[in-house]
Amino acid sequence: MKGFFSLLGVVYIVTTSFYLSPNKSDTKKDIVLTKKAEKLIVDNSGDNTKVSTSEDLYKSFAFENDHQLNFEAFSKALTGFENLKKAGLLNQDAHLLTICDFSMSSNTKRLWVLDLNEKKVLFNSLVAHGKNTGEEYAQNFSNTESSYQSSLGFYITDVTYSGDNGYSLKLLGMDKGYNDAALQRAVVMHGADYVSEEFAAIHKRIGRSWGCPAIPRNLTEPIINTIKGRNCLFIYYPDQNYLSTSEWLKS
Repeated sequence: MKGFFSLLGVVYIVTTSFYLSPNKSDTKKDIVLTKKAEKLIVDNSGDNTKVSTSEDLYKSFAFENDHQLNFEAFSKALTGFENLKKAGLLNQDAHLLTICDFSMSSNTKRLWVLDLNEKKVLFNSLVAHGKNTGEEYAQNFSNTESSYQSSLGFYITDVTYSGDNGYSLKLLGMDKGYNDAALQRAVVMHGADYVSEEFAAIHKRIGRSWGCPAIPRNLTEPIINTIKGRNCLFIYYPDQNYLSTSEWLKS
């Protein structure tokens, strides 16, 4: 028996002699790599990735210094654009995003047409709000017929036609209770003589529509022909009730 246990002792010593203790530097590397991995997981969780992505995209556009698009308006518009795509309401290759920032003075160029693929500002223009929405600044919004007010939210551009205001673009309101009556209210994009710097110089503000996002006559065809045919238009205003309830702004 003593010989048997002696043999076991020899086997144990031989087998354990090949075990290498962990290298301290390797252990430190493993800890660093683990921490980096954990940081990546944190950075890519929740809303942090979306904010970082939208910020990077926003910074890639060469906005004019005196016509800088508000980041919040851009970020909200991008969220809705992506959600409309996911819902199949926009083509998967859609890459044009039109934003009207109605928190700005109507005397400033507060409409932007952006090419998200090329990261270019295609147009930056004046745009009117409804006559009962406010004077120089927009304040009141409605989805009601004959209110002569603008409607907040996301629209999908539809077909063009020639009407009382000339070349026009039909808009399909996507936000229930906020702008889904746009078609029956005849809220469309069209050109208007009162949307001009000359008009603003005389009247201290540009003219107002009956609720339509009216644009300058000289830009009517170029803008409408660019964004027609199922592209996204977003009319922004920092109305917390709308921003917190729109289904297209849910993450």
